[in-house]
Amino acid sequence: MASLGADQFRLTVLNPGGRDPEQHFHEPATSGGQEHPPVNFHGYAACTRGVFHYDTRRAIVEATPVLLLLRRDFRNSERALTELKKHGRTVAVSLKETGLHQIAQQLCDHEKLSRFMKIVRQADGCIATTPEAAEIYQRARWKYSPATVAFIPTPYPLEDRQWNFSVPPNDQSGIFLGTREWDVPSRNHFAALLVARQLCEETGEPVTVVNLDGYKARRLLWEIKFPEGKFHTIEQEKSYPDYLREVARHKIILQLDRSRVPGQVAGDALLCRTVCVGGDGAIERIAFPKTCGQGRTIDEIASVALGLLKNADSRAAIIADSQERALERLSFQAVCSQLAKFFERDG
Repeated sequence: MASLGADQFRLTVLNPGGRDPEQHFHEPATSGGQEHPPVNFHGYAACTRGVFHYDTRRAIVEATPVLLLLRRDFRNSERALTELKKHGRTVAVSLKETGLHQIAQQLCDHEKLSRFMKIVRQADGCIATTPEAAEIYQRARWKYSPATVAFIPTPYPLEDRQWNFSVPPNDQSGIFLGTREWDVPSRNHFAALLVARQLCEETGEPVTVVNLDGYKARRLLWEIKFPEGKFHTIEQEKSYPDYLREVARHKIILQLDRSRVPGQVAGDALLCRTVCVGGDGAIERIAFPKTCGQGRTIDEIASVALGLLKNADSRAAIIADSQERALERLSFQAVCSQLAKFFERDG
């Protein structure tokens, strides 16, 4: 396609047949609105002032390059790709769920795998939200130029002051558990809760956990037996801004996730200007290399968390470092530039 600078580049993200409604990002998304926040795949559209669609025909009308998401059995995505190419659109594809366990679950079915391989070969390229997904796409497209596959992390609106949810350090207390899925083994949610309990006992810092699974999860949480008055559960789903306000009140976000996900837990920490400890998501590794779970044992992660809970200056240094790294690689401006350069390449 013709070369466009980042200022002129617009991207349409298409989730064919998905539940999220059409959303235009020609103006910055407000933190008080009811629409989907400008993060995850919506973030790719938002950082380019593009559009998020679920209707293929409306995506075609946009006359922009398209990032096509692959979901469920990939049938809708396959049909959408055919229509988009028929109308001359440049199309990159990405699995919508890109944790390693999610990729494995999706591609263990013969029909889905066959459809995935066909789509990946017919598309103009692949955009990966994690380095590991990029390696998978690269091998699926081994006959094509490596330049047609790129790892481009999901962006966060760090430049926009209305998405700054920071809280004064003196108003922060406690540990926020970043994960909430007992039934996903690679989340290591139970182990993270045990680490949080130990840290609570050693420092007196309270612990907050999200439980949207009702009584079943509540019974599991009771078995861990946190100190009296030091354990708080959030059991009602909140809007994303309200959730961030809750997160921002804590000194650290703790997790032991080993799923190699894009990294929204760390992305939330960036918007809250707090510290993410543990986790091996893409954003964790980029923005929090000194505190993430990459190459660290559970004991080492617990030790890092303990030191940060006790030392406000150490937390401030990690936050400053993470913000600098994120502005360079994860901000809207940085990711928009990466997307524009990617779509300039020939397929």
